[in-house]
Amino acid sequence: MIYLKTREEIELMRHSALMVSRTLGIIAAHVRPGVTPLHLDKLAETFIRDNGGIPAFKGYKGGRGAPDFPATLCISINEAVVHGIPTNKPLVEGDIISVDCGVKKNGYYGDHAYTFAVGQIKPEVQKLIDVTKQSLYLGIEQMISGNRIGDISYAIQQHAEANGYGVVRELVGHGLGKNLHEEPEVPNYGKRGDGPKLKEGMVLAIEPMINMGKKAVKHLNDGWTIVTQDGLPSAHFEHDVAIVDGKPEILSSYTYIEEALALVNY
Repeated sequence: MIYLKTREEIELMRHSALMVSRTLGIIAAHVRPGVTPLHLDKLAETFIRDNGGIPAFKGYKGGRGAPDFPATLCISINEAVVHGIPTNKPLVEGDIISVDCGVKKNGYYGDHAYTFAVGQIKPEVQKLIDVTKQSLYLGIEQMISGNRIGDISYAIQQHAEANGYGVVRELVGHGLGKNLHEEPEVPNYGKRGDGPKLKEGMVLAIEPMINMGKKAVKHLNDGWTIVTQDGLPSAHFEHDVAIVDGKPEILSSYTYIEEALALVNY
């Protein structure tokens, strides 16, 4: 069942989404060679709890016999697509890392992600990051009352594949609200005019996961991390978006990240 949100609920969700945004802004200031993913994870958990939030991913129930997720952040490095578990292995120059964060506050969830460059990266990897981010916003543009989920999916797929990239099939975006994952699913591939109709009050986590090479992925033995089968890099961006007055309104923000990166690179 798809739960449509009131304006009041959307405002509560905006607070949760922006707490994730602020958390990712803190992470942005610390992403550099030599820093460990576990250090980033600790920074995130401390900030979230100090500001009255609950880390949404920590303790999340795993499927297929996997253990509960042990961390606040999913940190997925290079060929890892999503759900990477933070480790003590330091980041190195040229890595890219997707950082996905979820927060529960006032009974509602925020959930979004950003892919960071660690130091200087290859131009072809930067292009992957740029195209994935562009595909996110192209998908968001289609989140209009009367459109369908497939319009979002098609916009993302078309842009990614036009640039020669693989679009992951096994993982999708989703509804968001009092639960971290709600209906409907939001694939990053599909046909225009397919799927559930978009309506006022719908809130979606739209999250393209785009591979430099082929679309195929596989699970690692930790029960969580998903990587590209061909070992090529993958990028991941995610925003929380509501339909307000028939149009998309982004509840999360990359402003905190962009401000932090500007200071780091000054």
